[in-house]
Amino acid sequence: MQNNVLSTESSTWRSRLRALGPGVLLASAAVGGSHLIASTQAGALYGWQLAVIILLVNVLKYPFFRFSTHYTLDTGKSLIEGYAGKSRAYVWVFFLLTVPSATISTGALALISAVIVKTALPALPLSVNALSIGVMAATLALLLLGHYRALDRVTKLIMISLTVATVAAAVIAATRGQQMLPDFIESSPWNMASLGFIIALMGWMPAPMEITAINSMWVTVKQKIAPSNYNDAMFDFNTGYVMSALLALVFLALGALVQYGNGEAVKMAGGQYIGQLIGMYAATIGDWSRLLVAFIAFACMFGTTLTVADGYGRINAEALRLLMRQKQRSNRAVGIWTCWSVFSGLAVILWFNSALGEMLRFAMISAFLTAPVFAWLNYSLVRSSHRHAVSPAMNALAIAGLIYLIGFALVFVLDLGGVWA
Repeated sequence: MQNNVLSTESSTWRSRLRALGPGVLLASAAVGGSHLIASTQAGALYGWQLAVIILLVNVLKYPFFRFSTHYTLDTGKSLIEGYAGKSRAYVWVFFLLTVPSATISTGALALISAVIVKTALPALPLSVNALSIGVMAATLALLLLGHYRALDRVTKLIMISLTVATVAAAVIAATRGQQMLPDFIESSPWNMASLGFIIALMGWMPAPMEITAINSMWVTVKQKIAPSNYNDAMFDFNTGYVMSALLALVFLALGALVQYGNGEAVKMAGGQYIGQLIGMYAATIGDWSRLLVAFIAFACMFGTTLTVADGYGRINAEALRLLMRQKQRSNRAVGIWTCWSVFSGLAVILWFNSALGEMLRFAMISAFLTAPVFAWLNYSLVRSSHRHAVSPAMNALAIAGLIYLIGFALVFVLDLGGVWA
């Protein structure tokens, strides 16, 4: 199904700003668990030491995220259509992984969003489950009533507000200085005991590899609504990707400046950790900062809930369309699969809350182990598309990224098997 409509107008700053959309959505999808929780915990546990890991993993994964935009602009096809062209077996694997991931990821993000609201407003006479229902209802209303246009506008507003608030919080914390105790002995992450945490940090930084397929679907929708030329669309992608990488470092700073070396053990569970972070900012900077940090946390998680519910709806509908050999994409099918993400995620919150952590770990493991496969597919698809050639430098970076991803998956398997214990 080819829908390749690229604008022929020359690039201007106005046309570049008009092209912004899919890249911003990609950044919003990335800043949830990997940034707010993992990056901030990295700062709280090890100070600035893991900044090099965050930068390295963003650089090494860059080609495969970039290829999702490159391939769709070159061919007018989604990445999943490209996978189907290689073999329908890839689409089956992709579909079987993303259906449960849609449930688990959407449920986990909505639950953490609700926990943040309850933590920031403890006097609110609503349970976490009731707040979760509210988060899911708002998500579904925005996506089903507003479709892509509403998602695009709301996400841009969230990302602008989130960026300003996060940078402001980091600057304010920096003016107070690091809260390290005088007798604190700095811990090193460069040992086998820290391997599991570093693997988790890298695995979802900036996002799971299946997000590349979601980004590809957003590009197809954006090109249909407001076509842009190749350079402007790539400017949008680069803006979103760089924004995501820089925000990861700012979140690292949030943890390093307020929590690192302050004598209090870092809570590792997502919801509990965010509550701890909010409390520490209130104690260090002043109680007024409680709402600022709570807003940052909620904006992260709600924005990611929106983009994940929409994105998984699109890729599941696309994968099933290709498996059933249907010719036309259907907005109705996207709506049905978006509802699946929301309602099944809500069911997990209401009835299997205690199992959500294990389910999320399963989704992470699946994403880790299949990342090299889909990275290679993205690379091979772009290599066969000659409209905009892959530069020698980008080709070399992609090969380095593949080596990293394969090595990372092997290390993860060995760590899971207790080899490093």
